[in-house]
Amino acid sequence: MARSTPRPAPASTMADVARQAGVSVSTVSHVLNGTRKVSPETVRAVEEAIARTAYIPNTLARSLAGATTQSIGIALSAISNHYFSEVVGGIEVEAKRHGLMIFLSDTHDDPAQELQTVQALHQRRVDGIILAASADPDRAALHYLRTHAIPTVLIDRLVAPDFDQVGVENRRSTIELVAHLASHGHRRIALVAGQPGLSTSQERLAGYKAGLKQAGLSFDPALVVTGHSALEPARQAVRGLLALHPRPDAIVAGNNLMTIGAMHALRDASLRVPGDIALAGFDDFDWATAFSPRLTVVAQPCAELGATAVRLLTRRLQEPAAKPKTVRLAATLRVRESCGCA
Repeated sequence: MARSTPRPAPASTMADVARQAGVSVSTVSHVLNGTRKVSPETVRAVEEAIARTAYIPNTLARSLAGATTQSIGIALSAISNHYFSEVVGGIEVEAKRHGLMIFLSDTHDDPAQELQTVQALHQRRVDGIILAASADPDRAALHYLRTHAIPTVLIDRLVAPDFDQVGVENRRSTIELVAHLASHGHRRIALVAGQPGLSTSQERLAGYKAGLKQAGLSFDPALVVTGHSALEPARQAVRGLLALHPRPDAIVAGNNLMTIGAMHALRDASLRVPGDIALAGFDDFDWATAFSPRLTVVAQPCAELGATAVRLLTRRLQEPAAKPKTVRLAATLRVRESCGCA
């Protein structure tokens, strides 16, 4: 007997949500569309039922056309990182100015978690989303956002010009940093690059190469290592750099965590900064001036990044058909002692 091909499970319906929540279909509709006051307990029961049944109606965007929740979703990676904490602070201040509440989620730079986070924010009917895209080669979250026409702003990682985006001048800033090190006589300048696949990592690598070229220095692939945007991997990567013969005379780290990882590796090797080797990195933070020597860094305008993302999103909500806008903000080179300056 021939076996029949199993059919995919049917999509959940509003009736399924109603049964799970123990309420009527009309109550579910009122919760989704905000057309009648419903008790907080009932709202919570319906939202939990929606999550359990993975109910995302195709008509969601139409049902919300005339209503807003005055809330936006924020999906970022490594919220514990000081850089993103400052970005969130800028988002929060500007969102409050516009009367918006924020829902904050950490994607952990994991594509599956990123997609789940975007879906969860969509289910909670946020008016729009601010996303720091992961290195997902399939761009599943972006595909979901496009499919459901969710107003979205990409922040920090600029990967899709058909969305509104805001980030910094990564390439230009890295050129300036490499040029500064070269002007102090450094010739073997190494780079601790961030997580592969991130647009910020790619742009800073491009800036590093361009900076070497402008300074008349040749590019040596052995001087580029990956620190995966984290402290311990950067520490191990710098240990590899220090084993080279000759070793680098300067190191550029791609973010604040990797700068700290590099400092650990240099301390482990009993190397003095900047006497034995110069060090500079991306991101300014409170501790940068507490270290001895004080760290030379490229400071990103974190609060302004967050505020600009909210402004772009409110513009998108008010003008859904407006042409997507990409904004690049300038970063600032803050010269201190770790690069060899007095």
